[in-house]
Amino acid sequence: MMSTDVFQAIAHPVRRQILDALAGGDATVTDLAAPYEMSRPAVSQHLRVLREAGLVHEQRRGRHRVYQIDPQPLAEVRDWLSRYDSYWQARLDALGRFLEDRHGPA
Repeated sequence: MMSTDVFQAIAHPVRRQILDALAGGDATVTDLAAPYEMSRPAVSQHLRVLREAGLVHEQRRGRHRVYQIDPQPLAEVRDWLSRYDSYWQARLDALGRFLEDRHGPA
């Protein structure tokens, strides 16, 4: 059961970077902590939030815990953002018209 909101989980930049790293493949806490100047327990706390939101899964492999991404909960974020697609498209279309009026067709 997910107890952390997906939007809360991805609100922190380190958690987004952890998701980016896991998109490249499974990793241990040690692997994930390497790029940061923070302790492994601090990275584990971020992983706990991601796990509670259903964004990562933990698997034991020998003595290690290996984390893997589950992007499915991000569909909620994608769906929310898609509401703004028409806004951004209208803005880009207006910019294109402005540039054409000012400089002529490309």
